[in-house]
Parts: sequence; structure tokens; C-alpha cells
Amino acid sequence: MPPTDASTDAGTAPMTSLGSDPGSDVDSEDTLDLRLPDELVALFAEEAAAARGAERAAEQGEGNGTATPSPVTPTTVTPTGDDLLDGVGGWGPIASPVGHFHLVPVRIDRDLTLISRWMNDPAVAAFWELAGPETVAEDHLRAQLDGDGRSVPCLGVLDGTPMSYWEIYRADLDPLARHYPARLHDTGIHLLIGAVANRGRGLGSALLRAVSDLVLDRRPSCTRVVAEPDLRNTPSVSAFLSAGFRFSAEVDLPDKRAALMVRDRALRDVL
Repeated sequence: MPPTDASTDAGTAPMTSLGSDPGSDVDSEDTLDLRLPDELVALFAEEAAAARGAERAAEQGEGNGTATPSPVTPTTVTPTGDDLLDGVGGWGPIASPVGHFHLVPVRIDRDLTLISRWMNDPAVAAFWELAGPETVAEDHLRAQLDGDGRSVPCLGVLDGTPMSYWEIYRADLDPLARHYPARLHDTGIHLLIGAVANRGRGLGSALLRAVSDLVLDRRPSCTRVVAEPDLRNTPSVSAFLSAGFRFSAEVDLPDKRAALMVRDRALRDVL
């Protein structure tokens, strides 16, 4: 159950999420070993086939001059199974109240040193528990990148500068689903704001709202975005509330008592 956010709006207190953390050794193994129901496997196969057909049709249309190429070219794509999250690598940049923002899937050779440095910040380490040599963060990242695509680690790039680390994951396929009444395609968010200078300025709330909107826009099958900050982390819970999430329940997870935060598609324009 990855921590949802570490250090968003709190000056030093990191935000953490609900559910199983692909970052903790036990939970990441649990996540990777979780077997998908046969009907879900069939559903995903159908969705993947439909997506490939749409891509072929688009390519043929471009060759005939009848289609407009997509204006967004993803910087990098997760190696396998990206269909489980509708192609996070191709979601593209968005305009947010705090600047031009882009979720860029992590590439270990490029991003490991930066992410490891963030994880070694004491305020972050208290929640993510990934402090130590770079191999600690690398193992955490590889568990996702070498998996089936149910969790995609990303850098958050604001106005051209990497400033946050995100995990977008299928909460309904995660061990987290054992702890709350999950719905098909529930999507989870974990966030870490990197630089101390970016904390406590409202960036966390603004980006949580922007990214949860992005999830709902790019994943039409998803009706809810969920998160699980530590119940003791009041600044984190407050940031989610400011971002349009509602407090749903207290949840006992293996590593913490969490606040289940939910952003409903039906309420996105109300909260």
C-alpha cells in the first residue's frame, strides 16, 4: 500500500495514502502476487484489443489524411501492462492553477537519484520508509515497473521542473481492496512533494485536484479516485479535503490506521 502523499501542504509533515504500499517490501510482494479474477482478465483483454484496433484505425486515417495526429507524445511509457490504467504515459500535460503540469512515468536510469534523495528527507522517510541507499528506492520502483501495470510511478513536472513523485494505481486490484468496499476501476493516488520549498504553499491541494481530475478525464471507467493518508497526518487529510475529496471512513491497514479519502466523479463539480 504505497503512501499517498508525503509532504504536500504540510510544511514538514508528509501526506500518506491508504492501502497497500508497493513501497513496503511485504505489501509490494502481496500486490504482485494478487491473482486477477478470470472475468477481469477477459475484460482487460477485450479492452486491450479494442485499444489496438483504435490505434490501427487512427494510423490508417492519418495515412489517408483523414485523421489528426495526437498532439501529445508521451516522454516515456511503462514497459508492460499499461492498459490497466488506460495509458498513463500518454495522458499528456495539463494546465493547473499552479502551472503547466505533466505526469511523466519514471525511468530509473534518469530519475532514481532524484527520487532517492527525496525519500531520504526525514519528513518523507517517516511515512514512505524508503530512506537509505539508492537501491532501496530502486527496488520500490522496479516492483512496479516490472509488474503488470496496476501501479505506475511517475514524476510530477511543474513548469518544466520535476518537483513531485506520484503513484497512480488500480485500488480495486490492490490489497487495499480487502479493507474497503472497492468498485471496479477505483484508482488510487500516492503523492510526494520533493523540495521543502514547495511544501506548505497549497501546491499539494492544487495538484491533487488537478491529477484526480486528470484520472477521471482519462479513465472513463473510473468513478472514484481514492487515497489513504495516515489518520494522524492532519495536514495531509486537510489537503485532500481541499482538493475535493471527502472523508469516507477510518480504515485499519497493516501498517497504519488510515483516513479513506474519496473523490467521486458525480461530485467533482460540487466539492
